[in-house]
Amino acid sequence: MELVNQNIALREDRNLLVIAHLTQYLDFITGFGGLIVPLVLWLTMKDSVIGMDEHGKAIINFQLSLILYIIIGIPAILLFGLGIVLLIFTGMLSLIMPIVNAVKASNGEAPSYFGTIKFIS
Repeated sequence: MELVNQNIALREDRNLLVIAHLTQYLDFITGFGGLIVPLVLWLTMKDSVIGMDEHGKAIINFQLSLILYIIIGIPAILLFGLGIVLLIFTGMLSLIMPIVNAVKASNGEAPSYFGTIKFIS
């Protein structure tokens, strides 16, 4: 019979939480890295870093919400140009919210992304 230690030591790593928020800017460089890199960080570190589960879920929900807004906004351009407003709003959110939440993560606060749909709870 083999005993497995289920008690994993959690560590506090605010720098990793900040990096997880700032990796969303990879979308502007690669076009898709802003979802994949935080997803990998969240899946690999959620059980070993305090707060990573909460911050990772917030980042993934935010990125999925942005993708949904873009998918809705592109065809909505034909509807009196309302899609342009939605795309501008989405662009502003994608620039501002990662910085705001990176600062919150460095201060030990909970993340809060405006306009996020909770896909993962």
